[in-house]
Amino acid sequence: MTHESSASPLIFGGAAQSPRAALPVLPPLALYIHIPWCVRKCPYCDFNSHTASPVLPEEEYVDALLADLDQDLHAVYGRELSSIFFGGGTPSLFSAAALGRLLKGVEQRIAFASDIEITLEANPGTFEQDKFVAYRALGINRLSIGIQSFQEEKLKALGRIHNGDEAVRAAGMARQAGFDNFNLDLMHGLPDQSLDDALNDLRTAIALKPTHLSWYQLTLEPNTVFWNQPPVLPEDDTLWDIQEAGQALLAEHGYAQYEVSAYAQPGKPARHNLNYWSFGDFIGIGAGAHGKLSHPDGRIVRTWKTRLPKDYLNPAKSFKAGEKALSNDELPFDFLMNALRLTAGVESRLYPERTGLPLESLAEGRREAEQSGLLQVEPSRLAATERGQLFLNDLLQTFLS
Repeated sequence: MTHESSASPLIFGGAAQSPRAALPVLPPLALYIHIPWCVRKCPYCDFNSHTASPVLPEEEYVDALLADLDQDLHAVYGRELSSIFFGGGTPSLFSAAALGRLLKGVEQRIAFASDIEITLEANPGTFEQDKFVAYRALGINRLSIGIQSFQEEKLKALGRIHNGDEAVRAAGMARQAGFDNFNLDLMHGLPDQSLDDALNDLRTAIALKPTHLSWYQLTLEPNTVFWNQPPVLPEDDTLWDIQEAGQALLAEHGYAQYEVSAYAQPGKPARHNLNYWSFGDFIGIGAGAHGKLSHPDGRIVRTWKTRLPKDYLNPAKSFKAGEKALSNDELPFDFLMNALRLTAGVESRLYPERTGLPLESLAEGRREAEQSGLLQVEPSRLAATERGQLFLNDLLQTFLS
């Protein structure tokens, strides 16, 4: 392992700073589990997902996940998990038996917090009532359901395998299976979408009473079908109208925006995601999974795993594809890139606690961002202004060394 720390004093915001300190308290620890298969790859998706074969290698993949976790255990000895997130791909393609064996194996290796949040991503096209009752019995206590839209023509344009009626039924089936905490994923700015189309999707979602809504704009990402064959998307003025009207509608129904694209009922933000944005730690296992772990001596290391499922399942290949220890001059931007996504930001004390760097290392960039109206003038918090949230990239540029 290479520890990339600067041999000379950190130069940040134009001033020399002290070297990084050891971390007296390690941040909360989460676990991300990537299951990379989908029924069909969506044309907008740039995640590490692959079309599933008729028979999934469930047993082999669970064995590999637990072996992968074993190799990370030395870095988290004595710590407990505050949350687990099954992402993908479509994790709900896996049977309850396979996920149960996996969860049991994880708990045998790392203690679970008494109030652990365990989230499973699911798509309406994979909903089966009996399967979801079984998931709930395993201790999975939160679902994230990929709706994207309730309108047939929009779902067809997005390459989704479900229809609007199935999307509505999925939320009801989640409640019947015992999930009183679930998220609905919705997109806006879809091909040929009008303001009314977007608001009708939101109203339908709100009527289903989810505790959490992820509502985000469709973007065209490299290495996707849409990037190479771009659809006709709404004009910028329409996108702005959708954003403003949608946020007002969500606020009216008690969904507070706590992150760039996340809205929750009181007390229901996703704890796993909050841990990401507040620079907490997380182990990443599975094909292409990323992780970030802090060490008592001050090292903060990001890792990523082998991307292709066939390589991940090959015993002759390593699970880990790479790792990088964050250097002193990288840490401020890395921390703020996460923390400033939160609409309320974070308490200023979290910066030295999570990075080992003194708060003064942000002083020059902070003054510039405050004078530009992008950062709140609040000594006890690091938080973007409303303008800063709209121009987050400009705000973050202020803190590049």
